[in-house]
Amino acid sequence: MSGEPNYDAQGFKDIIVTLREPGVAVVVINRAAQRNTVSGTIAADLVHALDLFDRDDRVRVVVLTAEHTAPAFCSGVDISGGWKLLWDPQAEKEGEHAHRDDGGRIALAALKCRKITISAVNGDAAGVGITAFQLPFDFRFVWAGAKLVFPFVRRGISPEATSTFLLPRLIGHSRASSLLLSGEVVSPSSPLVEALYYRTFPTREEVFPAAFAFAQELSTRTSQVAVAYTKGLLQHPGDTAEENHLLDSRSIRLLASGKDGGEGVQSFKERRQPKFTDTLSRNSSTWYPWWRTVTVAHRPAKL
Repeated sequence: MSGEPNYDAQGFKDIIVTLREPGVAVVVINRAAQRNTVSGTIAADLVHALDLFDRDDRVRVVVLTAEHTAPAFCSGVDISGGWKLLWDPQAEKEGEHAHRDDGGRIALAALKCRKITISAVNGDAAGVGITAFQLPFDFRFVWAGAKLVFPFVRRGISPEATSTFLLPRLIGHSRASSLLLSGEVVSPSSPLVEALYYRTFPTREEVFPAAFAFAQELSTRTSQVAVAYTKGLLQHPGDTAEENHLLDSRSIRLLASGKDGGEGVQSFKERRQPKFTDTLSRNSSTWYPWWRTVTVAHRPAKL
């Protein structure tokens, strides 16, 4: 993007953002005194940060974490003042669908981010600490001793942050129902949630370093544009196999004719690591939002 953002000058209050080499943006939740609970401020900070990461060509991977010494990775929404903190009274005046929950705003920002996202869960997580801070991320690393809970029905409310959409798709409807309707505390090794996690670690201290090392590897060995295309295919699939075939074909055609496609072939022939240089800002006119502009006929494609 033109005018690379200065993350130190963004005025973030409840998160600490650093851009580290080679192209890894690290976000640390900075509310340890409040058990890293979510407030309106942290929601605004994260939505803004994720939007910047999406448009910043320097960023290839994003890692969200907390200090491993904090009381929790995220203890959910701050309800110390009651539920009224969860919505804006002014928005209510605009109609029954005017309200947007903060967890959902974070989740959608994470889903819209075209870079690889990793959640490094190095402590207990409740509510939005799972629904918004884990489910919409591409990879999840976790401490084996973490206590995980979706407490909504035991607090008299329904789940938020698009979790009733994402969770069944990640682990299956039966497991999602068991978690969301029981509100029971589980560990990462529970059969209900173990499939969520890419890697599990015996100590809290191991989680972030492992996630960061993985992020460094991905940042140097994956194509920024190919990652964005793949995330687009995953998040915006067609309704049939035939539709997906058309979308896949269009994606491959666009990528194969680009610089990174050529570098992928050349590095393979030369038996070396690829050096991908294509960026989203350079290719935005040809790809975004390609999956919505491709005409898909509602009939079987001719193979």
